[in-house]
Amino acid sequence: MNYATMRPSDVRALIRAGNIAVPTTGMCDGYAQANLVSLPKELAYDFLLFAQRNPRSCPLLEVSDVGSRELHDIASNVDIARDISRYRIYENGVMAGEYTDVSGFWRDDLVSFLIGCSFSFEGELLQADIPVRQIEEHCNVPMYNTNIPCKSAGVFHGNMVVSMRPIPHDLVAKAVLVTGAMPKVHGAPVQIGNPEQIGITDLEHPDYGDMVTIRDGEVPVFWPCGVTPQAVIMSSKPEFCITHSPGHMFITDVKNVNLKY
Repeated sequence: MNYATMRPSDVRALIRAGNIAVPTTGMCDGYAQANLVSLPKELAYDFLLFAQRNPRSCPLLEVSDVGSRELHDIASNVDIARDISRYRIYENGVMAGEYTDVSGFWRDDLVSFLIGCSFSFEGELLQADIPVRQIEEHCNVPMYNTNIPCKSAGVFHGNMVVSMRPIPHDLVAKAVLVTGAMPKVHGAPVQIGNPEQIGITDLEHPDYGDMVTIRDGEVPVFWPCGVTPQAVIMSSKPEFCITHSPGHMFITDVKNVNLKY
């Protein structure tokens, strides 16, 4: 099926029915995608403060009511425990499992944070004739842990995670301008061409996602990534947390163009 041309509500329905379990890159052209973090209420304020202090990594799109699996602003007819193609459960900072449905793990004290995703600016890159390699190669975007510290808040601390896209050298400036216009989905890159400077020593083996081809004349470009909260969860060790699995996003009803303002 051509998921790129489908409406977000239709793709979410397929995910909820268990018919899609692959990364969502390239799906629902023109619509924003979001990362998920669901935490107990007692930790929600700390995480909200963490997100506000780290807007490049954690640009908030919506925060749910306590215990609710619905959303009010970025999508309707939502079940946040079933409408993402793959989830992760963390217990005391350790991943306890991956699931396509977490309704059986849901708790009445959970607060969900929906965080902007760099998949949202990929459509803008394509419209600017800038290649997006993981879409071309039908795989997940490569993501790496870095040595860039986040600003701590309460119990939450850790380093930034970045996503990487190889960009032709003569298109790097355009890629910076295109993505810089979308700060609600991570904005401009944090590093261009020198992964060692941000602590990445093995580009061929991402910490999350899949490696993609870097061709002659291309430069690895690194953007802040919404998987940062998962690295922070592993560092901070809350007793329970639900997240999306890297690359498996919540597809919103919000058009990317509306995230430029």
